[in-house]
Parts: sequence; C-alpha cells; structure tokens
Amino acid sequence: MSIHLGDIAPDFEQETTIGRIRFHEWLGDSWGILFSHPKDFTPVCTTELGAVAKLAPEWAKRGTKVIGLSVDPVGSHAAWAADIADTQGATVDFPIIADADGKVAALYDMIHPAADPKVTVRTVFIIDPAKKVRLTVTYAPSAGRNFDEILRVLDSLQLTDRHKVTTPANWRDGEDVIIAPSVSDEQARTLFPTGWKTLRPYLRLVAQPR
Repeated sequence: MSIHLGDIAPDFEQETTIGRIRFHEWLGDSWGILFSHPKDFTPVCTTELGAVAKLAPEWAKRGTKVIGLSVDPVGSHAAWAADIADTQGATVDFPIIADADGKVAALYDMIHPAADPKVTVRTVFIIDPAKKVRLTVTYAPSAGRNFDEILRVLDSLQLTDRHKVTTPANWRDGEDVIIAPSVSDEQARTLFPTGWKTLRPYLRLVAQPR
C-alpha cells in the first residue's frame, strides 16, 4: 500500500513498549511522527533513537508525539533502550512499536523487498491532528536521518497551517516567509499590514507571522 500526501494515516492496533495501542486513539489531537528503523542493536539506528530522545523538549513544544517501529519484539526494544542510554546519553521516553508480524510495515509500505525483504526501511511520516499524512521521506539504509530537518519541516507545516504563507528553501524558524500565491495584494494588505518585499509578482517576501 502506497501512502500519499493528504491521505489519512492508516489506523492500527499493535504492541509497543508502553503496551498495546490503537494508533489514532494514541495520537489524539496531537501532531505525530511515525518513523521506522531496520533493526534493534544496529549502529545507525542507535544514534537515531538517541537523537529523537534528546529532542523530547522540542517535540513537546510543538505538540507532537513521536513513535518508532521495527520488526523486533517488545523485549528487544526494552533491552536496546539501555544501550541507547549508555552510548547516546539519552533516555528513550517515546514508544516503539513491536511490528513482529509486519502488519504496520505493510500498511505503511515500509518493507522494500529489493532493499531487504525482512526489515523495515528508514521511513518518516509526519501526521497532522486531522490524521492526514503531511510528509513522507525514506532514507538509504546507510544514512542516518537528520531529525533537525524533520523539526524544520514540522515548524513549516504548523506555521503555514496557521497563516497564508509558504516557506522558502532552507528556511528556519524566524526567517522571512513567502506570501501564498493564492493571496492577492489586496488581501495581503490586510493580512500583512506592515508590508512585504516583492521580488516578482509571484514572489513576495514577508516577515514571519507570530
């Protein structure tokens, strides 16, 4: 099953390190990040889960729940958490799905047989409070993910949902944004009374709304 932007994230019930959950119920009204890793007790994955754990205050600030997944059982996840704490200096305080039967992996197309038919690929999904998928990205098995980039995109999505703007290449929170093309200059004068900079009629830069 392929997941496209704007699709409702498939719901499921599965065992995790915090007990059995129903995904949509667990998400509630929060934003969510579901990310899969190939296997427990592997080097790149160990650094990734440590990085996600260290960002706990940032996820909380953005009203976002994170949840990991691999095909390993709950006992393996729990034992691995000790290694992550010891080597990465971070406590894994988010749940990890034990997808031993591959049910969630199949729902989210996380098994790519040409890469490896037995393990999940490094996939990330950002899901909004309406349960819609807003971002999907899949990394090469050898490349650790940049979770600062996931945070950056989350900031952009949350900002652009609140205001009629889009964000330019390499944008960071606090930098100028772009007035959405659907907004006329007349509307923009009401929405952005302090003005904006027009580089082209279709490219109007404005200070980030707060």
